[in-house]
Formats: sequence, structure tokens, C-alpha cells
Amino acid sequence: MMTDAATLTWLDALDADRAAKVRALLDRARSADGVASVSEQAVLSLATAEPGVAHLLAEHDGDVVGYANLVAAHGDHPAMAEVAVDPAARDNGLGASLVDAALTKGGAGARVWAHGDRPAAKAVAGKLGLTTARELWQMRRPLANNELPDVDVPADVLLRTYAGPADDAELLRVNNAAFSWHPEQGGWTERDIAVRRDESWFDPAGLFLAFDAANPTQLLGFHWTKAHPDAAPAGEVYVVGIDPAAQGRGLGKLLTLVGLHHLRDAGLTEVLLYTEADNTAAVATYTKLGFAPAHIDVAYTRQ
Repeated sequence: MMTDAATLTWLDALDADRAAKVRALLDRARSADGVASVSEQAVLSLATAEPGVAHLLAEHDGDVVGYANLVAAHGDHPAMAEVAVDPAARDNGLGASLVDAALTKGGAGARVWAHGDRPAAKAVAGKLGLTTARELWQMRRPLANNELPDVDVPADVLLRTYAGPADDAELLRVNNAAFSWHPEQGGWTERDIAVRRDESWFDPAGLFLAFDAANPTQLLGFHWTKAHPDAAPAGEVYVVGIDPAAQGRGLGKLLTLVGLHHLRDAGLTEVLLYTEADNTAAVATYTKLGFAPAHIDVAYTRQ
């Protein structure tokens, strides 16, 4: 299935040299495909060992020509893999070998993301007899010369931006309550916030927090926006999280709008977001705000 030229090795952590080679591989794959092969979370895991994360490297003559990131099963969530192959090492079965190895190590129900669900990914899925288990939509809308509804903050809500690590405990509480069902977003720790706060794109003025006016220490919801350094002038609705106890107050639409105004005022001309295809409530909300599907990621699994 795979060329004899590459050796596959599983590692729990990467040294600086291997991590740099993986990043270079990911850059080459993105340039060739027009879409990132792995998620931000996978890229962040290259820097330091993380419990439950394993790295599969395909190496040839000292170079990394293929890579798989595997997050082990946790709770009710199956293991999840992401795979990248160097454009110069394709069409010889390496991608299928990496996917097969990752799904085998991941165990029953393991899944692998195909970002953009490109023809090559469909071919690998067909070769291995995989079926679709999950779809993630990227939705987009223009900002330049495009009207946005006005923001009307109700009297029972206090709205402000992120003030620093003192806000992290409430941010984590709401995030993990809002996304308890989500394989990637649920279960964040202080480290998940800290590593993002250290990223070059982080802007505290773009992280909006809504508190209960009757209890100003109680976070009701948040909207974390992002300006893409490699896709300017695009902004992102990075995370919108609402405390389940605060549902029904219109906070999702309010916080989304506040973030959209912020991104537009920053000079960004387009905004994107990601949502589960079967999250009909979220899809309906974003559609009403002018978003439309632009890109589909598919998670495949064995039958």
C-alpha cells in the first residue's frame, strides 16, 4: 500500500527538529491544496507533549514526507486523526497507509478528517472502505460594503472585552458547558486558553464577554473573534459559546453581531466560521446573518 522509501514511526512527542519538519510539510501541503491538512489544535500540539495525542511520522532520507496526528478516544468521543502528505510523495499509497495506521491505533469508531474533502481524500476513503461519520461546514459572508444589523445590548446584559487571565475561569466554565458534546471544543483546560493567548493573532479587544447585569461575575456567553494572519483580510467567528442556563436570551445573535462589527471596523472584508452541518439551530442563525456554506470538512470512519 505504501512506498518502501518511507519509514513510519509513532511518537508521543516531537523534538524541535522534527516539529519544524512537520510544520514545513504542512506548509507545502497547504500551498499545493489551498486548504490546511490539519487543524489549529493539531499544529499547536507539535510544540509540546499532550496527554492522549500521538504523532505518526513518515520519514525518508531525514525528511518528513507524511504526518498523522491522533487524539485518543475520550469519554463518548472516538479517536480523531488528521493526515498530511508531502505533495512530492503522493500517488504511491502513503496517504492510505497513514490513514489506515491512524485508524487502527485509534481503535473502534476512530475517525479521520478530510479537510476540504478533496478528490484524493475521497479516493483514500474509497480504497479503505470508509464512510462519512460527520460533516463540518465552513460558512462565509462578506463584510466590506455589506450592511450589518445594529447591535442592541439589553439592559440586563453587561458587555465588555477580555481583561486578562482573571477571566479564564468563567471563560472555561461557559465554554465547557456550552460544548460538552463537542469532541474538540469540549473539555478545554487553562492551557488551551493560554496557548491561544500566546499566538500572534490573539487580540483581547476581539474577545467579547457578556455578563449578567444582576451578577456581574457570572459570564453568560462569549464571542472570540480571530483575524487570520495568513488569509488577510479574512476574519473568523472563532468561538461563540453560550452558557446553557442562559439560552433563550438572544445572546448568540447579539454576540455574533458584536464580533462581526468589530471585524468589519478592523478593515476585514470577509468573515468565516465553522459549524457542524447537523447543528440546524446554528446553521439557521448564521444563514439569517448572511453566511453561506463555502467549504466542507468530512470525518470518515470504518464501517
